[in-house]
Amino acid sequence: MLTATKPPPSETASTGSATAFDRYEMASRDEIAAMQTGRLAWSLRHSYDNVAHFRAKCDAKGVHPDDFKELKDLALFPFTVKDDLRQNYPFGMFAVPMDDIVRVHASSGTTGRPTVVGYTREDIDVWAEVVARSIRAAGGSRGDRVHIAYGYGLFTGGLGAHYGAERLGATVIPMSGGQTEKQVQLIMDFKPTIIMVTPSYMLNIAEEMVRQGIDPRSTSLKVGIFGAEPWTGAMRAEIERTFDIDAVDIYGLSEVMGPGVASECVETKDGPVIWEDHFYPEIIDPDTGEVLPDGAYGELVFTTLTKRGMPVIRYRTRDLTRLLPPTARGMRRIDKITGRSDDMLIIRGVNVFPTQIEELICKDEALAPHYELVVTRDGHMDSLTVRVEMAPDTHPSTWDGHAKNLRHSIKSMIGISTAVEVADPGSIARSIGKAKRVRDLRPKA
Repeated sequence: MLTATKPPPSETASTGSATAFDRYEMASRDEIAAMQTGRLAWSLRHSYDNVAHFRAKCDAKGVHPDDFKELKDLALFPFTVKDDLRQNYPFGMFAVPMDDIVRVHASSGTTGRPTVVGYTREDIDVWAEVVARSIRAAGGSRGDRVHIAYGYGLFTGGLGAHYGAERLGATVIPMSGGQTEKQVQLIMDFKPTIIMVTPSYMLNIAEEMVRQGIDPRSTSLKVGIFGAEPWTGAMRAEIERTFDIDAVDIYGLSEVMGPGVASECVETKDGPVIWEDHFYPEIIDPDTGEVLPDGAYGELVFTTLTKRGMPVIRYRTRDLTRLLPPTARGMRRIDKITGRSDDMLIIRGVNVFPTQIEELICKDEALAPHYELVVTRDGHMDSLTVRVEMAPDTHPSTWDGHAKNLRHSIKSMIGISTAVEVADPGSIARSIGKAKRVRDLRPKA
């Protein structure tokens, strides 16, 4: 039986001003902790009373919402993982009647059933508020024109960005993903000041501009808000240099809300600020599940504080990062995502993340930031080949030298021997959404 409990008020109120803050953005840590304690108590009770799967996991672990007294007690409760959502496909994790669900999103991932997320009207309002807050933190305000090149549909990126930009009072250009030539046309004709897109696709747009004889630095764009995939500081520098814009990081995932769970502030660019009045973060040891102190690297875990339709308790994101102290806002930050525990490659006993190799590629200006990692197996040994493009106008006589240098950098910095194949400019497949960096050709078990 679904109970008619209500969460604490979200107390967000975007104004469209670039300098106004929501209540908790500049609150003290004591104020934030007190607010989180009350909201966590509500979210645990709401989930336990209304989500049978979560209640069964709590009962199996011998824990009850009444056991939660202070923030550290959250560690008593079970984790939620992606497989919980798949086991309860499609709507078994919802905490309200379907009549109260006004929107459904889904993420298919790479295998298995999609993970389905439901939103009430109040959830949509909170989502719009945190995305508006994120755009404002990036320097946006009422009167900006926001070109949205995230995909629309079941993917949360496009509609999440759209509703947030509208809530801020900006003018939305809902381009969606793909049609790169048209992306360029609308950027040149509509003159947006902000673009929201994956960082890898932003580089595709740059290539198309150059192909058309347009200098990417000459556009009206001032700010790029990039997310939906891990990206490195080196790629930030590449984008900022190519477009003469500020590139800021927005973080989110559909199971928790969508884009806008955390976002960087343009004045510091020192890691996404977690909007802690709606999302409570933990860092855990990915092997043991032990909660780690702020500053320690581990796996990021989120609990929703105000979400009604489908609250999640201790959701394991698989993203690897650490919690950092507040700077531009009163809330904590996450460091750059170094990778995911589930796309880490283990090559001959060495842990390898695609972002590590990307960082090394971006250090060589003769190499384009487009690459592919191909994993094969010869007998019982895994092998890694790095396919990377040469930058346009790099003379072919130098290609072997750059390949040799990259092999040496990977060996010395990461600790594995790889093959490096250099390819013609434009020859590696481009993605219109999240970049696909790994091609695993090993035999399936």
